[in-house]
Amino acid sequence: MKIAVIALGKIGLPLAVQFASKGHEVVGVDVSQQTVDLINAGVEPFPGEAHLQEMLSELVPAGKLRATTDYADAVPGADAVVLVVPLFVNEETAEPDFAWMDGATRSLGAVLTPGALVSYETTLPVGTTRTRWKPMLEETSGLTEGVDFDLVFSPERVLTGRVFADLRKYPKLVGGLSERGAAKAVDFYRAVLDFDERPELERANGVWDLGSAEAAELAKLAETTYRDVNIGLANQFARYAAEAGIDVYQVIEASNSQPYSHIHQPGIAVGGHCIPVYPRLYLWTDPAATVVSAARAANAGMPDYTIGLLEGAYGDLTDARVVVLGAAYRGGVKETAFSGVFGAVEALRRRGAMPLVHDPLYTDEELVNLGFTPYHLGEPIDAAVVQADHTDYRSLTVDALPGIKAFIDGRRVSSAAQWPGVAYRVIGRAEA
Repeated sequence: MKIAVIALGKIGLPLAVQFASKGHEVVGVDVSQQTVDLINAGVEPFPGEAHLQEMLSELVPAGKLRATTDYADAVPGADAVVLVVPLFVNEETAEPDFAWMDGATRSLGAVLTPGALVSYETTLPVGTTRTRWKPMLEETSGLTEGVDFDLVFSPERVLTGRVFADLRKYPKLVGGLSERGAAKAVDFYRAVLDFDERPELERANGVWDLGSAEAAELAKLAETTYRDVNIGLANQFARYAAEAGIDVYQVIEASNSQPYSHIHQPGIAVGGHCIPVYPRLYLWTDPAATVVSAARAANAGMPDYTIGLLEGAYGDLTDARVVVLGAAYRGGVKETAFSGVFGAVEALRRRGAMPLVHDPLYTDEELVNLGFTPYHLGEPIDAAVVQADHTDYRSLTVDALPGIKAFIDGRRVSSAAQWPGVAYRVIGRAEA
C-alpha cells in the first residue's frame, strides 16, 4: 500500500515507521521543515523513543519512508491516510481548539483522491468524526464519504517512549461511519501492525471494530478519564489521610489486595497530553458529568496543595529559595505538557518565594525559555519540592541541596532517612 501519515510528532512518526517496517510505501507530512529534513536524513527529530533511530536508519535509505511539507506530494493516490495532528484545549474556556486539525483536514481534502481510507487517530470529542470531519472533507474534496472514500476513527493508545511495544500490546480500536469503512479499517490495521496471535490472547489484542466512530471516540475518552477520576479519588484519600494521621499508601496497598480495587497513586500533579486534557473533551459533550469535573478540579488543585504542605513545614515562604525538582510532567520524559511545574512555580510566587527549577533533561537555556530560573545541584537552597519522578532524584541527599530545611516529596521518590535534620513531607502521610 501507499500510506500517508499527517503530522510526524512523537506518535505520528513512530506510526509511520511501523507502517513502513511492514513493507508499505509511507510518506509523512509535517509543517516543520526541520523535522522533515531530519527524517529524510534518517535522524530522529526527538530523543527518547525506543528503537526509533535504528528503524529510521534502515527504512529511510531503503526508500520505504520519506517526509515532506507538501500534502500534494503525499496524499494523491494513497490507499490510506492517517492523521495524528494535535488537538488543543483552551486553558480559559476548557473548550477544544480545532485550529490545527481544521487546517490539516482542509489541506488533506484539497488533494484527496478516490479510493482512500482516512483514519483519524487524534483523541476527539464524541461525534467529531461524523459531524465535523466528514462534511469538511466532502466540501474540500468534492468527494462523497462512503462512496468515493471511507472515514473512520481509530484512537492511538500508546505512550511516548514505548510506542512500538504498546502497538503490539493493546487492541487496535476502530469505528467507521459505515460497515464498508470499518471493514477497510480492520484490514488496513491488520496489514500494518504486529499482533500476538496466540489463541489464548484472542481478545487481548488484534483489531476491534466497535461498530461506530462514536463508540471508538468514547472508548478512548473513557479509558483516560477513568485514570483522571481514579487519581482524583486517590488524591482526596491522601489529603484526608494526612489530616487523620493515616498512611494512605498502606491503605491503598491493603485496598488493592482485593481484586476489585484498583486505586491509583496520589501525587503533586497530573500532567501530559492525555490525562489532564481528555476529561475536558468528554465534559465538552457531557457537562452534566459531575464526577469527572470534580476529579479534574481535585487534580488541578494538587500543586497548590503541595506548596501548602511546604509552607506548613517551612513557615513563611517570603524570599525563600525553593527549587522545584522536575520540569517534565513525568520522570524520564522530556515533555512539559500540562506539567505540575507550572502550578507549583505559580503557587510559590503567590506566597512570595523565589522559585527555581531543576531538571536533568533540560538545559539552562531551555528552562529559561519555559519561564523558569534554573537551579544547579550543589547551590544553596532553602527548600525543595519533587515534581517529576526522575531516577536521579531517588538518590538525592542533603549534600546535593546545601542549606535545605524542608523537602516535600511530591512523587514519593525518597525517604525521611535520606534527609536527617530536614522537615520531610510526603503527600498522604501525616508529618513525622
